Amino acid sequence: MSEPTGAARRRGPFKVGDQVQLTDPKGRHYTFTLEAGKNFHTHKGSFPHDELIGAPEGSVVRTTGNVAYLALRPLLPDYVLSMPRGAAVVYPKDAGQILAFADIFPGARVVEAGVGSGSLSSFLLRAVGDQGMLHSYERRADFAQIAKENVERYFGGPHPAWQLTVGDLQDNLSDTDVDRVILDMLAPWECLDAVSKALVPGGILCCYVATTTQLSKTVESIREIGCFAEPQPWESMIRNWHVEGLAVRPDHRMIGHTGFLVTARRLADGVEPPMRRRRPAKGAYGEDYEGPGSGSGGSGDRG
Repeated sequence: MSEPTGAARRRGPFKVGDQVQLTDPKGRHYTFTLEAGKNFHTHKGSFPHDELIGAPEGSVVRTTGNVAYLALRPLLPDYVLSMPRGAAVVYPKDAGQILAFADIFPGARVVEAGVGSGSLSSFLLRAVGDQGMLHSYERRADFAQIAKENVERYFGGPHPAWQLTVGDLQDNLSDTDVDRVILDMLAPWECLDAVSKALVPGGILCCYVATTTQLSKTVESIREIGCFAEPQPWESMIRNWHVEGLAVRPDHRMIGHTGFLVTARRLADGVEPPMRRRRPAKGAYGEDYEGPGSGSGGSGDRG
């Protein structure tokens, strides 16, 4: 039985073509691709790639300046933060939330719109596996090309589950019986009619938006279309901690707001969503409220 795509690049001794992440004594990372006969240069000296080829992961190499570097394969969260960018990448903390709360499973049929630089595509492909399907739509050809190169660099070549289409989702979507739809774009509400027809009953829609105005319009539009259960909006934040002896405290910096996530389940055809019991706050829909029908926004990547 053949290994899943990319699995051979995640284990065993270092090989030519592997991505290597070096960590210096100050914790800084440097990522490069192993090539026979090449040298890796830093301002603290250099060392030949051949020293790592055939060596086990977790080895330490020293430069000509006698500086030690720890050599490991980059984790996917490390890779997506260091890869070339067109649009802004989906941060690992949000990608992890999407995989969990959109319930991305092996073999799932997933549609993604707003590919950007290929960060989320890489996470989704690893989750659905070779037997799944990820059909990604990207309106900008230059972003699509960057994403393609980044994804193929990570997996070591084309992924059998991936199809990439250049164009707007609402104009090109032809997929049916889709399990999950992920929208990372400026105006996801413009795609709701199209994706609601593609999703299976019980399927999950997940939208990733940057601002509170986008969040409001997305949630209200999902309610208005009438074929989804009550949408769930949230955001996540990560705060690291400094732990050294008795000095245990939160770091001064944290990964705060990057975007909002909204998930909603597709109802069966002909079913109306149950009435919400919670009454809206007084003034929530006052004169200043601009609902889903007031104007439209652009589509495409957040970046």
